[in-house]
Amino acid sequence: MSKTFERIKELVSKNEIKISAHGYDEMAEDDIFVKDIIAGVDKGIIVENYHEYPKGPCVLVLEKDRDARPIHVVWGISKGTSSPAVVITAYRPDTNMWTDNFTRRRI
Repeated sequence: MSKTFERIKELVSKNEIKISAHGYDEMAEDDIFVKDIIAGVDKGIIVENYHEYPKGPCVLVLEKDRDARPIHVVWGISKGTSSPAVVITAYRPDTNMWTDNFTRRRI
């Protein structure tokens, strides 16, 4: 388990959430609702951890929307802060770029 993801889930449970402008743009493009991202975080599966990301630790998480369609969400916590949890981006994973379960990149 990831300490970053555990902290993010804790922040989400307290409603300490921010969506980046890029995140909103990507969500709108892929018809993803904020409500689905927030509801899906507890059942999210870590795909990749970026502990040393220059802007702060973040994690790529596989979530599902209300129709059980996959969503990749990059959650982070800005460097030098402890709150809020930030949705950096969210998108529908491309089946050509990801394995069938959307947890590994195709080579």
